[in-house]
Amino acid sequence: MRIILAIFLMITFTGCASITNDAFVPMALSFGDGSSGKCILTNKRMSIEAAVPGQAMVRRSDDNLNMNCTTDDGRTAIASVPSTMGAKIVASAVFIDFGITDAITDKHREYPASFVIPIQK
Repeated sequence: MRIILAIFLMITFTGCASITNDAFVPMALSFGDGSSGKCILTNKRMSIEAAVPGQAMVRRSDDNLNMNCTTDDGRTAIASVPSTMGAKIVASAVFIDFGITDAITDKHREYPASFVIPIQK
């Protein structure tokens, strides 16, 4: 009976402790002076072009989100947004995989919900 109980406990408490965050996070973008244009957003997991002002779906990553932007009147701006570590990674580290699964997929990383791109008038 003890052997069956031990096997049952091992099966119950062993497994993947992955965070259930989506791979993409929405980010609202705008220029500091209220103008409009477009930006190329890149990190090691994606590269997209986004309209500004607007909202883009950004792939979570452990590196900075780099922005190369151009306004409709031809001005340029370059910005970089660092990612932060979400609080859910602590919960994942408590379980058997010690957060390894989430470290591979970067689903524990966060970008801010909105970002204002500084640009000179």
